[in-house]
Amino acid sequence: MTEDLEPDRCARLLKAMADPERLKIVQFLRAGPKNVGEIAAELGEEIVNVSHHLGVLRNAGIALDERHGRFIVYRLHPEVFQSGPITGKAEHLDFGCCRLEIPAAEARKKGKRVKGKG
Repeated sequence: MTEDLEPDRCARLLKAMADPERLKIVQFLRAGPKNVGEIAAELGEEIVNVSHHLGVLRNAGIALDERHGRFIVYRLHPEVFQSGPITGKAEHLDFGCCRLEIPAAEARKKGKRVKGKG
């Protein structure tokens, strides 16, 4: 029996995404490449913590890094991150075994409930 799911690879990718800070980093990197300082400033986190999370994403193959002078710039791996306008579908991370949809900022705002209402 051949196994198309690749459970070890799939579990590694899902485990890499199973952290709120890494989810926030992926959300931020959707807009394009950023260096660690930019990501840390946006998230209000220490650079050392952001660097750790970026290392996990890089090791899992979700993010790529590239040196630009004295900065290391991170971006989402183009084979994993699928942008909505290009595919005609919602933006998502395609892990092969499954995909993780990333709602657009407008959809998240519309879906938020106002405290004290409904």
